[in-house]
Amino acid sequence: MSAITSSFPRRYALAVVGGIAIALATAGISYGQTVRTIKIATSAESKPLAWGALGVEPQGYEPDLLRAINAKLPQYKFEMEGVSDIAQETGLATGKYDIAVGGYYKSPERAKQFFIPENPMGASLMKIYSKKGSGIKEMKDLVGKRIVPTTAGGGTYKFIMNWQKENPQYKLDVTASSAGIPYPNRLDEVQNGKFDALVLPSNLGEQTVIDEKKLDIVASEPVFSNNTYMLVHKSDENKVLADDVNKVLKELKDDGMIEKLSRKWFGEGIVKYMK
Repeated sequence: MSAITSSFPRRYALAVVGGIAIALATAGISYGQTVRTIKIATSAESKPLAWGALGVEPQGYEPDLLRAINAKLPQYKFEMEGVSDIAQETGLATGKYDIAVGGYYKSPERAKQFFIPENPMGASLMKIYSKKGSGIKEMKDLVGKRIVPTTAGGGTYKFIMNWQKENPQYKLDVTASSAGIPYPNRLDEVQNGKFDALVLPSNLGEQTVIDEKKLDIVASEPVFSNNTYMLVHKSDENKVLADDVNKVLKELKDDGMIEKLSRKWFGEGIVKYMK
């Protein structure tokens, strides 16, 4: 074989390698840099916030937002898995997952245990669900009403207790429960008259249940809003991950993506409620 023909494959190979290096650099990945896989736990049964059990591709607002984040961070490959609420925080604490999302509120306890990006993923809008014509529009209207029991220690229970403390002139009959009754069943209990009202964040899919079951129930305007955040497992390499995600979350809020996704999945914009 002549020197000319034998050198062609080598030059061709170098050109291909050079082209790949340029393409990777353009995508934000340095030649030779590995793409890090990020394990993410999402809610398995909180439609439209997120749903999709083990082995099912997660869908909903938070999974779509995670995909938008990953598109801006090509140095990572996000792998999502829908798991139960208890398994989410347990898996995150042990390092099984790098990230957990599930409409989480920021708290001092969580801030000690996990990295929490400063920029929120969204906003949880607390609303009151009651039958049409009940006249229930705000918290003070719940005086003398039968309120669906709330999960002991949960965000809704804490909100109601704080509201009661700040408004002692209005005495509410609030019961804490650990029964874990699904919210569609709770809406049925409002429909059949067992309870007068249900207080819950509106990002769990209540309106979808109301529409599909044709329930005679309406939602109030938000009586409270709270930012929701991503939780990140604490490790040296995840500190960089948390910082990267934090920067992109601001970009997605500023460019309208968060508003677009909230309207797609919740039927309303949430950016104006994000503090």
